[in-house]
Amino acid sequence: MTNRAVVYKGAGHVEVQDTPYPELVLRDGPGVPKSNVGRKCEHGVILKVITTNICGSDQHMVRGRTTAPEGLVLGHEITGEVIEVGRDVEFIKKGDVVSVPFNIACGRCVMCQTQKTHICTNVNPERPGAAYGYVDMGGWVGGQSEYVMVPYADFQLLVFPDRDLALEKIMDLTMLTDIFPTGFHGAYTAGVKMGSTVYIAGAGPVGLAAAHSAQLLGASAVIVGDLNAERLQQAKSFGCETVNLKEHDRLGEQIEQIIGVPEVDAAVDAVGFEASGHGESGEQPAAVLNAIMDVTQAGGGLGIPGLYVTEDPGGVDEDAKTGSLKVRFGLGWAKAHTFATGQTPAMQYNRSLMKSILSGKAQIAKAVNAQLITLEEAPKGYEDFDKGAAKKFVIDPHGMVKS
Repeated sequence: MTNRAVVYKGAGHVEVQDTPYPELVLRDGPGVPKSNVGRKCEHGVILKVITTNICGSDQHMVRGRTTAPEGLVLGHEITGEVIEVGRDVEFIKKGDVVSVPFNIACGRCVMCQTQKTHICTNVNPERPGAAYGYVDMGGWVGGQSEYVMVPYADFQLLVFPDRDLALEKIMDLTMLTDIFPTGFHGAYTAGVKMGSTVYIAGAGPVGLAAAHSAQLLGASAVIVGDLNAERLQQAKSFGCETVNLKEHDRLGEQIEQIIGVPEVDAAVDAVGFEASGHGESGEQPAAVLNAIMDVTQAGGGLGIPGLYVTEDPGGVDEDAKTGSLKVRFGLGWAKAHTFATGQTPAMQYNRSLMKSILSGKAQIAKAVNAQLITLEEAPKGYEDFDKGAAKKFVIDPHGMVKS
């Protein structure tokens, strides 16, 4: 039995191919560390994928900006139906519709026991933390596919309490795997609370999710900055203020025109290492970090869910190629800023965010402009996303989602 999946074929190129049907074991393959090969996963399940999303983090790999190996099956945003259960699984059953946190976590190490599931020490022999279909993240096979294996199912999986309601709201619930918790984490760790003024750098899907999250947290003003007018229009569609950074290079002045002062209480970097300078100045990896330190008030928080890497073959200089950026850390130190970095521990937030979706309070699919596509349309989705489409592409491998 085969398994159609989205496969990375080198810089700028993905294909939908037949790949091996998943088993409850991690076989040798692209990006799998030798010490992880043959790892038995009777604590896992096989899912029939209902939805799986294209993420900006995937796009970094597809652009050739990481050391991802060719042949890697992509996809870490997975929602599915359980169709096979390992012998060591006790609480998950066949037929359950579940959300899969993008962090792979054992539930047994010290990090997992303290809810730091983004830096589990047992699932990746090369560094703390793992994810599906991602470079340097343990070699776990991605879920932009028809079927996928998920280890440590009892600990990791979020079971939706009502199957029919879950399928009805699937375009919102599919965002629980990564983008919604990641956006929320950015706003929450920046200290957004009732009445806060917030600047969100980046109007891609994570930036839009962070903006909607800031609204849910009670922010009085949410300002989104980007170079892409279409994405800024999407931010405006659900009540955000916007700054077009292609037209304005003095961010503080633009913020002052909106809220009366040139600083905000908190800021979120939803861009990461492929940042561009304001105006027409080209790629500047530290531009966003320096900008948000500049416009965040003394004592404020900076949530940084935007991806930064230790190896960037396409970096603009030798420092950037190793993730050594020219960050004005002295400015952040002088203003006593709090920095929150790293992968998002999705399990800290996904259950509460699920309740917000099911109650109708959170409208995340609308905020990020979710667009449903078939598995075979995934390469075109990557192409459009790379061109800056103001959409979050949701792949429906089996045609299970009602239009």
